[in-house]
Amino acid sequence: MSTWETIVEELRTLPAPKLAEAAALIHGLRERARADRLAALERSAGILTDEEGAELERVIEEGCEKIDARDW
Repeated sequence: MSTWETIVEELRTLPAPKLAEAAALIHGLRERARADRLAALERSAGILTDEEGAELERVIEEGCEKIDARDW
């Protein structure tokens, strides 16, 4: 049984008040994950010089925006 299936089975056995508690916990975990992602983005924003940013953009445009039909 997968982790997902195990969690769902365990949730099915909970009484309504505990199910509401579990829902609140899950919501809190999602909000913390979102806050962690935003914090990581904020920590990395502006770390490249203008020259490094231009070079990164050039490399992405040259190497990442091409579609190779043989790979599809």
